[in-house]
Amino acid sequence: MSDWPRQSPFDVALRGACPRCGKGRLFTGLLTVVDRCDSCGLDLRGNDAGDGPAVFVILGLGAIIMILVFWVEFRFEPPWWLHVAIWLPLTFALAVWMLRFLKALLVAQQFVHRTTELDE
Repeated sequence: MSDWPRQSPFDVALRGACPRCGKGRLFTGLLTVVDRCDSCGLDLRGNDAGDGPAVFVILGLGAIIMILVFWVEFRFEPPWWLHVAIWLPLTFALAVWMLRFLKALLVAQQFVHRTTELDE
C-alpha cells in the first residue's frame, strides 16, 4: 500500500501534475513529459502515451472545427481571411490544450493501473 494519497486522473490531467503526489509538474515545455517528478521522485520515463492523444485530437477536434467552419460559412458568409483569423488560432490553441490533457490523462491512467515500472 502506498503512503501517497490517491489522485484523481482527471484532476492531475487538468493541472498537468504528477499522478502520484499531485504536486510536481508533469510536463517540461508544451508536451514533453518530465523524466522524474521534482516533488516525489516518481520515475516517469517508462510512461508512453503513444499516438492515442494525437488520433483523438485529429479526429475529434478536426470534426468539430469543420462542422463549425461550415456552419459559419453558410450562415454568415464571411470573407476567407476572417475564416483564417478565427479558425487557425482557435484550432491551434485547442489542439495543444487537448494534447496536453489527453497525454496527462493517459500517463495518470498508466500510473493508476500500474502498466509501467514504479520507482518505489
